[in-house]
Amino acid sequence: MVKVAGIQMASGPQVAANLIEAERLLAKAAQAGARIAVLPEHFACMGMKEQDKLAIAETPGRGLIQDQLARTAQRERLWIVAGTLPLRIEGDTKVAPACLVFDDNGRQVSRFDKMHLFDVRLPSSEEAYCESSTQRAGGEVVIVETPAGRMGMAVCYDLRFPELFRAMVDAGAEWFALPAAFTFRTGQAHWDLLLRARAVENLMYGVAAAQGGYHVNGRETFGHSLLVDPWGTVIDVLPRGSGFVLGEIDARRVQDLRASFPALSHRRFGVTLP
Repeated sequence: MVKVAGIQMASGPQVAANLIEAERLLAKAAQAGARIAVLPEHFACMGMKEQDKLAIAETPGRGLIQDQLARTAQRERLWIVAGTLPLRIEGDTKVAPACLVFDDNGRQVSRFDKMHLFDVRLPSSEEAYCESSTQRAGGEVVIVETPAGRMGMAVCYDLRFPELFRAMVDAGAEWFALPAAFTFRTGQAHWDLLLRARAVENLMYGVAAAQGGYHVNGRETFGHSLLVDPWGTVIDVLPRGSGFVLGEIDARRVQDLRASFPALSHRRFGVTLP
């Protein structure tokens, strides 16, 4: 069994301050025994407006944010699933919402670009978002071999699309990481419900790292970072504020449960993704 942490933050518009807080929480998680830690979506910057992502975007493979993550992973001997940070796309004015994975030697070993962009207006509200105005969606299912087993990757709004998680399972995933910045209203209604459903229907662990609290830009995020097991039991949850959730992932339990309760083999419909 391997200890995994989900980091919760309330990031602001200042990258340097956010990186200091992320580094502090990652170090505490490592001290508590975590071998893998998941950072929330937008951990490095919750800007005042959507276009602020463009100003802090880095070139893949180099930049302040990526360099500090690599150093922290190596120093703490910690795998880091680095929420999302904006990465430049050659020949494009938009950026990629990239979730990078660093191993405990500080090497970037994988990257997942958020597949589903949050272009919505919340019902009976003036609250609206248009991520596609500055970001380019990804299109690749990503599975990473980690000390805790095979990890599938998704980000925030991806949670609402069960076909992505089915594709993860078909590719061998035993647990999933979900960095997020759910709005307070949508989180209150759907966060726990969706996370537990994705874990139960796919018989895998889930580690969700959330933004949680009030932000300088006026936004409120739901928090409630959590770890859930393949039977839908919540192992740990942090409702509000900075900190982390911590729990163990047992890849053997996933295999045993899938063998004794073979719902995945009873499926009648397949999933096709581009």
